Amino acid sequence: MVLLIVWGAAVVLALVVLGAIGYGLAGAFGRLTRELAAAERDVRPLLDQTQATRSEQAFRRAGA
Repeated sequence: MVLLIVWGAAVVLALVVLGAIGYGLAGAFGRLTRELAAAERDVRPLLDQTQATRSEQAFRRAGA
C-alpha cells in the first residue's frame, strides 16, 4: 500500500515537472516569436532599400 502511494506521488511529481518545463518552453517560444517579428520590422526598411538599389542598378546596366 505504501509503495502504491510512493509511485502515485512520483507520477504526480513527474507530471508537475513536465508541465513546468512545457510552460517554460511555450513562454520562450512566444518571446522568440515576438523578438523575430521586432527584428524583421527593424530590418525591413534596409531590405527594401537594398532591393530598390539593386533594381536601379540592373535598370542602369540594361540601358547602358
